Amino acid sequence: MPEAAIAPAAVGDSEFDRDTAVTLREPGVYDTDLSAGWTIFGAVNGGYLLAVLGRALADALPHGDPFTVSAHYLSASRPGPAVVRTETVRAGRTLSTGQASLFQYDGEGREVERIRVLASYGDLDALPDDVRTSAKPPVFPPIGQCFGPEDGPAPAPDADQQPIAQRLMLKLDPSTVGWALGQPSGKGEMRAWFGLADGRDADPLSLLLAVDALPPTAFDLGIAGWVPTVELTVHVRCRPAPGPVRVSITTRNLAGGFLEEDAEVWDSEDRLVAQSRQLARVQR
Repeated sequence: MPEAAIAPAAVGDSEFDRDTAVTLREPGVYDTDLSAGWTIFGAVNGGYLLAVLGRALADALPHGDPFTVSAHYLSASRPGPAVVRTETVRAGRTLSTGQASLFQYDGEGREVERIRVLASYGDLDALPDDVRTSAKPPVFPPIGQCFGPEDGPAPAPDADQQPIAQRLMLKLDPSTVGWALGQPSGKGEMRAWFGLADGRDADPLSLLLAVDALPPTAFDLGIAGWVPTVELTVHVRCRPAPGPVRVSITTRNLAGGFLEEDAEVWDSEDRLVAQSRQLARVQR
């Protein structure tokens, strides 16, 4: 008999939800445990970190949906225990603003701030339906004609150092994978279908991960190596429809060892559901 199909994970009951969970210790203070499952070469993914702080702010503020989240990455986070401290800056009728910082202890027992966030939250379901835009969704092949890590001729030799890849459904546009074959285009573009590997649908919190989940555009510029995020701002524009989303990221300027990445996320109904810009440092 054929194996029974595995039902997709539900929002609120998936690995992503468990690994971004926070536990209230006292008003404004949350305990969390950063999972090693969202790392690449030992570095905790910046979008995953943003989702952890985003979940704490969703609990701390009167409104539950992130509208704009700006983060500065101050020091490298590592898997393990962490503390998130939140503060309500302003609680309005339609928007609430708060800040949050994530802390860990170093080898000498000193508390170190890893990331600091300022964010405004509201109710995405209360937004008007009026949309006037010149933005157009990216055009690239369907999922079955795109490529993920599993589509190579053999497992990557460093696959065990990229556990985040096992938790994502990431299928890259063939026109943006030349870097993997030693033939980067030099355009600074990356496009992909994005979802979670367990089939969980996208929601506002997972969009904070989506904008930082693709390979760096620096790879398409012919630059290999780690590209750590310095600052990342995400705008969530509406609640995504069920199904995988499309992510398009571009870089237009690399100068002084820094580059910007502008991202757009489009849902299955061709709606622009999130935008972001980050500043990253190129480390050769």
